Amino acid sequence: MQDDRSPQTYEGRPYDRPEEELTDQGLRFDVVTVLSRRNLLRALGLGATAVTLAACGADATTSSTPTGSSASTSSGEIPDETAGPYPGDGSNGPDVLEQSGIVRSDIRSSFGEANGTAEGVPLTIALTVRDLANAGAAFAGAAVYVWHCDRDGGYSLYSDQITGENYLRGVQVAGADGTVTFTSIFPACYTGRWPHIHFEVYPDQASIVDSTKAISTSQVALPKEACDAVYATDGYATSVSTLAQVSLADDNVFGDDDGASQLGTVTGDVEAGYRVALDVGVDTRTAPAAGQAPGGRGGGRPPGAPPSR
Repeated sequence: MQDDRSPQTYEGRPYDRPEEELTDQGLRFDVVTVLSRRNLLRALGLGATAVTLAACGADATTSSTPTGSSASTSSGEIPDETAGPYPGDGSNGPDVLEQSGIVRSDIRSSFGEANGTAEGVPLTIALTVRDLANAGAAFAGAAVYVWHCDRDGGYSLYSDQITGENYLRGVQVAGADGTVTFTSIFPACYTGRWPHIHFEVYPDQASIVDSTKAISTSQVALPKEACDAVYATDGYATSVSTLAQVSLADDNVFGDDDGASQLGTVTGDVEAGYRVALDVGVDTRTAPAAGQAPGGRGGGRPPGAPPSR
């Protein structure tokens, strides 16, 4: 029998809170446990699914995922990632966030003096922002800026032929449930990157005019099954070959954990359109570690894009 006067331990590590049960040791203790298991699993050659199951086992919880989709809920802070060379937030050239009309839910068409429309398989993007500084409560009032490439792999404001467009960019403000929703199209896969969606989180709508006020910058990874289905449709032909050349494990943004914490849950089909959802944990007590333009891990260069600056 263990001596009650000796420190409680788990896997050789003393409890952070000796007076509490294992399941009440706090976020720091849980993160160390998950990372320790992740390293062990990688050493054994197991993939991201096993890592996810190990993480769930650490707090004795289980989760269910719809057939054909990937888990999206993360109990911790969303990883900070580079905004890449084409943010359009003023940190690398154009600043769409200062334009009237940027706060909108349907981002398929340009606004203001531009009038182009991005064609492609419909995609609804739903991000639920959670305030980790407030016990993971819904982050009501947070403003989320979303942007991604079109079905040809180009970014509005930057790529050849579409520098005068500003489509596939928009801001929504989270309601009481912390969720923002955008109507868009499924993005392409271009050379060097796994299919993805960029986003920045701001504490409120007033802050979006200053990119340095973003409290989180990250990306959503799209599951391969949905990508394969979409890229088999008209207009996405070049994405078939580029997707075959990349993987989540090798991607220079998602490769840290095979996208386990940024892989969206996707439902739907090519006829009715798809919906991708992701829980976004944001901790305002920590300083953002990314968001810079080309200096970080951007990776890849879409067709017709100018050199990074």
